[in-house]
Amino acid sequence: MGKSINEVGVEDLVIAGLAIEEAIYFERQLKDAINGCDGFDPKELWRELMARKLLKPWHPHGVHQLIYYSVYHNYDESIHGPPLYWFPTPYQSRCTNLGRIMESHGPRLLGALYKDPITSFRQFHKFSVQHPEIYWSIILNELSLNFSVAPKCILDTSNKSKHGGTWLPGSALNIADCCLQSNKYLKKQDDSLAIVWHNEGRDDHKLEHMTLKQLREEVMLVANALDATFTKGDAIAVDMPMTATAVIIYLAIVLAGFIVVSIADSFAANKIATRLFVSKAKAIFTQDFIVRGRQKFPLYSRVVQAGPYKVIVVPATGNDIDVHLRNQDLSWKAFLSSVHHLPRSNYYSPVYQPIDSVTNILFSSGTTGDPKAIPWTHLSPIRCAADGWTHTDLQAGDIFCWPTNLGWVVGPILLYSCFLTGATLALYHGSPLGRGFGRFIQDAGVTILGTVPSLVKTWKSTRCMEGLDWTKIKSFCSGGEASNIDDDLWLSSRAYYKPIVECCGGTELSSAYVQGNLLQPHAFGAFSSASLSTGFVILNESGLPYPDDQACIGEVGLFPRYMGATDRLLNADHDEVYFNGMPVYKGMQLRRHGDIIKRTIGGFLVVQGRADDTMNLGGIKTSSIEIERVCDRADDSVLETAAVSIAPSNGGPELLAIFVVLKTGFKIQSDVLKLKFSRSIQTKLNPLFKVSFVKVIPVFPRTASNKLLRRVLRDQLKQELQMHSKI
Repeated sequence: MGKSINEVGVEDLVIAGLAIEEAIYFERQLKDAINGCDGFDPKELWRELMARKLLKPWHPHGVHQLIYYSVYHNYDESIHGPPLYWFPTPYQSRCTNLGRIMESHGPRLLGALYKDPITSFRQFHKFSVQHPEIYWSIILNELSLNFSVAPKCILDTSNKSKHGGTWLPGSALNIADCCLQSNKYLKKQDDSLAIVWHNEGRDDHKLEHMTLKQLREEVMLVANALDATFTKGDAIAVDMPMTATAVIIYLAIVLAGFIVVSIADSFAANKIATRLFVSKAKAIFTQDFIVRGRQKFPLYSRVVQAGPYKVIVVPATGNDIDVHLRNQDLSWKAFLSSVHHLPRSNYYSPVYQPIDSVTNILFSSGTTGDPKAIPWTHLSPIRCAADGWTHTDLQAGDIFCWPTNLGWVVGPILLYSCFLTGATLALYHGSPLGRGFGRFIQDAGVTILGTVPSLVKTWKSTRCMEGLDWTKIKSFCSGGEASNIDDDLWLSSRAYYKPIVECCGGTELSSAYVQGNLLQPHAFGAFSSASLSTGFVILNESGLPYPDDQACIGEVGLFPRYMGATDRLLNADHDEVYFNGMPVYKGMQLRRHGDIIKRTIGGFLVVQGRADDTMNLGGIKTSSIEIERVCDRADDSVLETAAVSIAPSNGGPELLAIFVVLKTGFKIQSDVLKLKFSRSIQTKLNPLFKVSFVKVIPVFPRTASNKLLRRVLRDQLKQELQMHSKI
């Protein structure tokens, strides 16, 4: 059961990993901190330990575990809410972007209710939900935005058929142009550092840099080449790692008035083909190979299997590609050569468009197994950059790294969050799993590091980051899947317990609907608030909202006036997917998101999983049906399968379980099936998916109408695992 903090002695510290001399000194400092606290409040003691920086990033993780869990040994979450690990100070809060605008506008907007950024955060958040026009008129002035035609207003609600209203009506701009232009107010100059990157395996080489001016000229060169090759409005796919070149291609497509089709570089050929077909893509940019360490993995050949009209191939290393091309395809060098004759090939006049013009098609798996084609407009990046500015506190001079891909929503979010706030984008051309990535974080001076929990788990378990200095990091971000408390403890401790800004949202929202911020205390694995201007209720099983201050668990219902949310889908009925069947609250038709959410004592939020049969595997949403279709054909003995995911009892990423009914007369071991299922899923769906459990049962539970009850199977597995853990 562990010890309380008063019982921790030198012997415990030595067992946890400290040398005897250091353990003696540490214990003395610990006792001094305990004696300095009036009474014993675990939160206040932890705050005191953080202020003294008693726990060091280089201390063994066992020491951090010992102190954290001992401080909160007898802590009752059901009474006090989740344990806290980070606390904003009045000075820090006023130095944040959000604190600054609250100090400037709070007294006018909130009157006598306004005290200071920390005390008045909840009142300011409530105001942002109730008065989005005022809130967004303030925020838009803080970003690097240049409208060619100014909006008539912030929000037009006159068209009642549009649940979310019309945002910034009548305006026109080019969001890529906004990314590329200097901005004196944001201290974003032509010689500012726009991108810093490094190639895996070249740790002893200098980091590579690109200024804002250099980025602008490279993007404009590619935009001219696009004009020489394609017709305005064409959809053009990008399927390659998120390198500096991929970012240039992405921005050039938007700058020139084309549409980016985002495809993750991990997809199998049939998944690529589906996305090319749905988006009607006229071409695709890719690499010849993906390089990881000293290994080369074919990418162009996999893309070609998807049957694209035209492929433009970027070399993974060097200046020349290392594959034989089809007749209709182009090398990167040949593509760019089409504009060498132009007198100003690195100058381009942006294509300004109405704000609701589509700039990017992203994909999200639906519960039917078919991916939903989600269009982003010029408005979508404004929302994600605004949330980065307010919640993550992105400022000019910050260096933001988040290993991801342009095929996932975090890719465009990262890109726009940097370039619309004046921050620097940091890219590692290689695998983020090893020490090379960690050294890049150190050497590049990264100040904000984004992660997914499974990545943190790998770093912690392999101990590959030991000895590296991450103390320039001022905050972390985490998204994509549920966090594990102990893994978060490890991560935060690498930088003297800096806050981890948890975020959960969706491609169709352009951002996170729940997200941490730097004005509220943080608890591991929990969200401190809804994002600014976002309103929602938690619904009980009857579809009625719980009171806003009540601890509860239920399905989230979003307020429909959500700046940046989609108002259309390209291959599905938008109203059917997001609104039909949702209750009306205070005259508003609530928007469906599909998450089950828990509100704790103290108002913290914990996402409990999906309300439907969509699952989240390694930060990638997929459907039970998709997985079952693959597993049903993995072996001749299989009659049918049911795929469910469960969250481990100690938190962390969801685990995939496959239930199987065998054909009559067949026998096969679960371990054999597990291997076959894993192989099929990784080949035909995603190489990152892993099967954790396989169970053969005689028959599936079903409703009277023969609908498979996956929920019953999920509950049965949870009970078995709980019983096993007790044994």
